[in-house]
Amino acid sequence: AAVDTSTGVFDLLLGDAGPAVVGDEIAGATVEQARLGVEELGRLHGPLLGDPALAEAPWLNRESPLRQAMITPLYAGFVDRYGDQIEPGHRLVCERLVASFDAYLAQESEPGRIQGLVHGDYRLDNMLFGTEGADRPLTVVDWQTVSWGPALTDLAYFLGCALSTRDRRAHYDALLRAYHEALGPDAPVSLADVAEGVRRQSFFGVMMAIVSSMLVERTERGDRMFMTMLQRHCEHVLDTDALATLPDAATPEPLRPSHDDELAHAPTAEPLWSESWYADFADPAQGLGGWFRLGLIANQRQALVHALLCGPEMPTVAVDALVPLPADPWALRTDTLELGHSASAALQTYRVDVRARARAYDDPAALLRGEPGTPVELTMHLVWATDGAPYMYRLTTRYEIPCRVSGTVSVDGTGYRVESVPGQRDHSWGVRDWWSMDWIWSALHLEDGTHLHGVNIRIPGAPAFSVGYVQDADHHLTEVQTLDSRETFGANGLPRDATLAFDPGGIAADIAVRGQAPVRLVSPDGRVSQFPRAWVTVTTTDGRRGVGWVEWNRNLATG
Repeated sequence: AAVDTSTGVFDLLLGDAGPAVVGDEIAGATVEQARLGVEELGRLHGPLLGDPALAEAPWLNRESPLRQAMITPLYAGFVDRYGDQIEPGHRLVCERLVASFDAYLAQESEPGRIQGLVHGDYRLDNMLFGTEGADRPLTVVDWQTVSWGPALTDLAYFLGCALSTRDRRAHYDALLRAYHEALGPDAPVSLADVAEGVRRQSFFGVMMAIVSSMLVERTERGDRMFMTMLQRHCEHVLDTDALATLPDAATPEPLRPSHDDELAHAPTAEPLWSESWYADFADPAQGLGGWFRLGLIANQRQALVHALLCGPEMPTVAVDALVPLPADPWALRTDTLELGHSASAALQTYRVDVRARARAYDDPAALLRGEPGTPVELTMHLVWATDGAPYMYRLTTRYEIPCRVSGTVSVDGTGYRVESVPGQRDHSWGVRDWWSMDWIWSALHLEDGTHLHGVNIRIPGAPAFSVGYVQDADHHLTEVQTLDSRETFGANGLPRDATLAFDPGGIAADIAVRGQAPVRLVSPDGRVSQFPRAWVTVTTTDGRRGVGWVEWNRNLATG
């Protein structure tokens, strides 16, 4: 192979791996195949262990998105799917790993841990064992996950599942020795180092069984394979007493955005990369609520502008505009709208000023049908003052801030003044494909000063997962692991009512819709998502009351 890194032009000569037999993760390997697998791995690893150049190579040192905040909901989905097949001892292994996952990753990356090349999926299903006439005895495929990391990861992953548990126990020491010998006479690790490294990395297979099963399309063979993997890898953990190496379980401290996060961000190259600023308010005394969003879709040279007002005794008034991307992310002007927004005091105050030609709808569902409304003039001059702890997501670049909102809005000259009413704002940047998933989002504010935020994301083929918080009047914040919702919708696509349950936090809330402010979202390729949004009043099961906003992203079926 050869590559010109300045142009990306490359030459690659491929050879035929056959004749060969493909490995089978479920059936397992013969002892001879297992020995071949560890010897060839040792020959690969030997010259590269601790290599300083590879340790600095950007293409090998990519940050993994897998953190405790991600594996926790994936494990919840794993238990929901396979729980009746998981033995108690194996469940203990999983729970201990998940509860200490971030600390475990940090521990295994400490200085002094031997690092090396990691294939990342070194298992039987990715191996071709050459038969008579083959150019080589073993061919390993699927190198797209190659990285630099704990050197014994591949060996631990292979040994943990390549053989039945009984065969692994019988031949374990011999296979470790075969790997160590294959490293060569100048290997910087001893046989004892190899055994200890494999012990510490035995959790890799447990993690892969959990995560991979939740992220790939479910099949009958896949179910059998993932249960086989879990059983064998958990037994490997228990046999080596690897649980004793895990750090104590820890709940990570909530993340907080920085002042720099309030700035606009440079886009990356993805077509659906976008940056958005969102803010809402609800004034139950006046029967008025509203929301604003500016979304900059940099690589499509477009921006989405939404500014809506609604209430039980008024039409829904909407600015719903797709406009050319502005040169200044903080100001936008067209023939029909003028917009300015700013975070004048980072993480403390945010201001929005809108003057626009809008449309009024006696039937808010007309917005979901893409129908025109009655022309009206709308203005918003509002300031969001922080009223709680700003909260940064772990899984994506986004933060949420509970607020008190003050200012004025008007429709065709009829003005409303809002004075320190509850509200929420958020800021998000990154790749956002609204047409690839459904969700429910909520930001609720109780009269006793409690703020509730939760989002439950539903990606086809993957378990749902939740993000959010419950924070009390003193701004003590508990991260939400699960947001459960039960909702009913009318035939027109608008929500009628819902119940939300936040856990941990133990808060269940019934919501009553007061105002409807939906929009219809159409992707560049024609996919349609209905985006019903409503400001609501809230009653918790323990008798507390409040107000806030709830939204649903509901993709319409295609085909």
